[in-house]
Amino acid sequence: MNPRLDQPLRLGTRRSKLAMSQSGHVADAVRAITGRPVELVEITTYGDVSREHLAQIGGTGVFVTALRDALLRGDVDFAVHSLKDLPTAQPDDLVIAAMPPREDPRDALVARDGLTFEQLPDGARIGTGSPRRMAQLNHYARALGKRIETVAIRGNVDTRIGFVRDGELDAVVLAAAGLNRIGRSDEATDLLSVDSVLPAPGQGALAVECLASNAELIAALAELDDPHTRAAVTAERSLLAALEAGCSAPVGALADLLADGQIVNEMRLRGVVGTLDGTTLVQLSTTGPVPQSYDEAMALGRELADEMLAKGAAGLMGERSL
Repeated sequence: MNPRLDQPLRLGTRRSKLAMSQSGHVADAVRAITGRPVELVEITTYGDVSREHLAQIGGTGVFVTALRDALLRGDVDFAVHSLKDLPTAQPDDLVIAAMPPREDPRDALVARDGLTFEQLPDGARIGTGSPRRMAQLNHYARALGKRIETVAIRGNVDTRIGFVRDGELDAVVLAAAGLNRIGRSDEATDLLSVDSVLPAPGQGALAVECLASNAELIAALAELDDPHTRAAVTAERSLLAALEAGCSAPVGALADLLADGQIVNEMRLRGVVGTLDGTTLVQLSTTGPVPQSYDEAMALGRELADEMLAKGAAGLMGERSL
């Protein structure tokens, strides 16, 4: 027997309950594929310890750098990230070996008294740390003929929902995928339709990353990869990159796979950029054949970004402060 089969694979993960949960799911799958034990190595990132708002500390990468440093040092063999936290530029010495099937990409509302977004009273205070959510929530409220106040918040799921439980806020908005992964989806009082609020590029998807030189591990992890998820999020992240925006910018994107009967034959990519107060949104979509390669998925995102920039998106990208 190969002695290496007894040697645990070390999976680097953030310490949050959500990160540990999603890393645990990946660890189970990797154990099943490789027959090797997998141990979770908890790593604290700058985004976990800083209390500043994400837009102020740089947004993209604040939850990722420490995990990547651990990979490069050889402290861990692979790492699991929430894809929406990853910078769009990929380091040469690391590779995303797998993007497992995506969870629900939508945003979820957790409101007092079981209220849906449309039932919230005029002037309702809604907590979110995301400029993307602020822009679209304000726009959505305006379309319903009411006014809301978006309040910048940070913290884990318990902290955020606590603001509602304690009566400080009328509602908070979280990723539905996160609530699902920690078994708390029943706390959502409304799932926001992507027709009203587009998610962050890559929301609901995970990225499993390892050293580009570790061919054996790359081959094993590739069994977790979902080609449709990879094509969709690659197009979304290409749009984000082409708009030259980080995760602290008010950009939403979602690629849907459109099926004709049982055959998936087209992909629709939607993108939005807006001012934080929701008064101005640039929202466009494009539909084309399902990308068969990385380059085709990237091209779909760039094409839509060019159209959005031509419609004035660049002028809305400057809003970084919360």
